[in-house]
Amino acid sequence: MSSEGVDKGRRRFLTAVTSVVGGVGAASAALPFVLSLQPSARAQAAGAPVEADVSKLEPGQIMTVEWRGKPVWIVRRTEQNLADLPTLDGALLDPASDNVGQQPEYAKNSVRSIKPEYAVLIGICTHLGCSPTYRPDIAPADLGPEWKGGFFCPCHGSRFDLAGRVFSGVPAPKNLAVPPYYFLSDTRILVGEDGGVA
Repeated sequence: MSSEGVDKGRRRFLTAVTSVVGGVGAASAALPFVLSLQPSARAQAAGAPVEADVSKLEPGQIMTVEWRGKPVWIVRRTEQNLADLPTLDGALLDPASDNVGQQPEYAKNSVRSIKPEYAVLIGICTHLGCSPTYRPDIAPADLGPEWKGGFFCPCHGSRFDLAGRVFSGVPAPKNLAVPPYYFLSDTRILVGEDGGVA
């Protein structure tokens, strides 16, 4: 066959078009595979830090945010709450928060927080994973005259003070966990990161 009647320009054009279409097809086929290697938006959100605005939280009130599928409580403690905390040390299992796995180093103090006014706690009982109830009332009939406010787990009766410290003689073996967190401003808390504080 002779090559005299072949249009070389058209051949180059068709070769280029075929190459481009083939490249686009290969990229289209590879894209879902590459995207499947990245975490989904839901997975990213599940572990992502969460911001809480505490500007409207009055003393004695609690708010709940969700981080990693867990409830995180932010409690604005009253001056009386803070004054009562040291008086409970003798009734607590771990009053000095010696179990280092239960809070970041910056929250290993008498109030288990960065700022004494705000407690930031994971709202899951350390016994079997129930969610305790917030009981800020003083000396209610069902909890006794020594109760100075805190968290009560209705599943098996575990009790925690307003710093999340567990009372002795209850099923829960550890204090409530304190998640990593830091203050973005006076009224905004970021739960899930420690802001470089070690």
